[in-house]
Amino acid sequence: MNRVWPEVARTAGRLTLGAFLCAAGIGHLLVPQEFLGQVPTWLPARLPIVLVSGVVELGLGGALIGLRRHRVVLGWIAAAFLVLVFPGNIYQAVAGTDAFGLRTDAARWGRLLFQPLLVAWALWATGAWAARQPPQARP
Repeated sequence: MNRVWPEVARTAGRLTLGAFLCAAGIGHLLVPQEFLGQVPTWLPARLPIVLVSGVVELGLGGALIGLRRHRVVLGWIAAAFLVLVFPGNIYQAVAGTDAFGLRTDAARWGRLLFQPLLVAWALWATGAWAARQPPQARP
């Protein structure tokens, strides 16, 4: 019985993360202007970047929900995606851009603290961190 609850918690965490990513992806597609504040103004094709990231979030979220057998690989992919979008969050904080409901410096900088937690969540909820291979001992 004690071994069942951690698996139930991880499954709930994976499904919740998948739903969160789906919701974020839908937001990127429905109100992309809210996400432009996270894309540096010096980058070309800012709107397509937002739209593509939304499609990726939607696909990744759906995969986390529906492809249980591939959860470990998806956990690493989700963690990598969350690391890859982190510079956009840093840009928003440094530039002081009001977007995505973040209208104060405290909110923009505070959000940065949560990105590592999202990465950890992805690795824990999918079992990716637990499934990693330990380094082989060298003779």
